[in-house]
Amino acid sequence: MSEAVASPPVLPGPEVHLPTAFGDFTATAWTDTRTGVEHMTLSAPGTETERAGTLGEGAPLVRLHSECLTGDVFGSYRCDCGEQLEQAMELIALYGGTIVYLRGQEGRGIGLANKLRAYALQEAGADTVEANEQLGLPVDARDYQAAADILHQLGLHRIRLLTNNPAKQDWMRRFDIEVEAMVPSEVPIRAENERYLQTKRDRMDHHLTLLRTKPVQQS
Repeated sequence: MSEAVASPPVLPGPEVHLPTAFGDFTATAWTDTRTGVEHMTLSAPGTETERAGTLGEGAPLVRLHSECLTGDVFGSYRCDCGEQLEQAMELIALYGGTIVYLRGQEGRGIGLANKLRAYALQEAGADTVEANEQLGLPVDARDYQAAADILHQLGLHRIRLLTNNPAKQDWMRRFDIEVEAMVPSEVPIRAENERYLQTKRDRMDHHLTLLRTKPVQQS
């Protein structure tokens, strides 16, 4: 009697062409068989004339982007998520690479309703860390195993990670993804998110300079 072959931890759907305002991507939905959550990847080969610059050299660029309905869809200025996603799409369309869009990670993994509860506490004076703690919730409940499984299936075992968060680099190394470099994904701060970003820098070890103007990308 033959042994059953275990299913891979994430199952890909079909690859489809996705034209966007930032360029053309190949989109794939992935189902995490452990949780049932569906994630998505956007990949692009890059524009050859642009790839001669520094950002076009080395391992592929990868952005692990946590779902943020308020920022990604509604353009909220309370965080930097939507602008980081747009930046990642722009850079990967130019230089090549992959965005892994991780659903089920709203509010660093606490969910949409709890994120809004945390916002209410922030309006009363708490910072983003204190708000989660007052709710009895983890400061960051995210897990990146599904992201690593997706990258392995895509053959992306060595990457340059588009992030300001060193914890993502640690997660990738834990799952045998070599991180050649962390590429900054900082966007200009706004009055509405300045305290939030200061807290991420000072209490969550994010690599942020809190620039008020868009940094010049090396080329």
